[in-house]
Amino acid sequence: MSALEVLNRSKPADKRKKCALGIMTKAPVAGKVKTRLSPPLTLAEAAELNVCFLRDISCAIELVSQDATAQGVGIYTPVGSEAIFESILPGSFALILQRGENFGERLAAALDDLLSVGFDSVCLINSDSPTVAASSFREAATELSKPGDRIVLGPSDDGGYYLIGLKKPHLRVFEGIEWSTERVFDQTMEHAREIGTNTHLLPSGFDVDDGLTLKRLCRELLGSEPRADLAPATTAFLRRIVETEGKERIWPDA
Repeated sequence: MSALEVLNRSKPADKRKKCALGIMTKAPVAGKVKTRLSPPLTLAEAAELNVCFLRDISCAIELVSQDATAQGVGIYTPVGSEAIFESILPGSFALILQRGENFGERLAAALDDLLSVGFDSVCLINSDSPTVAASSFREAATELSKPGDRIVLGPSDDGGYYLIGLKKPHLRVFEGIEWSTERVFDQTMEHAREIGTNTHLLPSGFDVDDGLTLKRLCRELLGSEPRADLAPATTAFLRRIVETEGKERIWPDA
């Protein structure tokens, strides 16, 4: 089954909504996702937290899609896990299967597939940054709706990015990138300059993928000045652990 067949057989994409806001994700199975969060989390808790991330990110995207300018898409792996994502993502989301070997190939393939079915632009979004606000996704879609070619990037504090948005299949931005290193953003910007397109930067975010960034997440969502409008599913999950087992369990030296 091809990626496009999955897209067409699942929740239909409304290509009239010009920008595809697609989350790159894999099935949240214990021991397969967010393993660097264990410890302090158990593998089962890490997978549950990943589900919370998906719920929060997709709900933020859905707020943008209500403006009739965007369409939420789950870009998932592995094949056969469609029912899992249908139970997690909002009903407005379409699904499309990832293809390709390494991460760069998967990003390039997702971009090509979504442009091929008629979207005017595509944003590829990670599933590790639950505190990115809906306003950032809206800004990306709005920027890509403007005339002329352009690239949108949402930088992450670890040197990567949580979002890349394009209007054309500029595959150069995915080639020769040292994925999972602090050089990803700089290398992508360098390749964008080679292409010669305008690059618009979104507010920065951060990935949650280890104990240190989990502590930062707890501080932002459960600290003295929490943002009540951000990541409600993630906040509820973390608060439940803290209230039942204490801060030291996941948030030492709070």
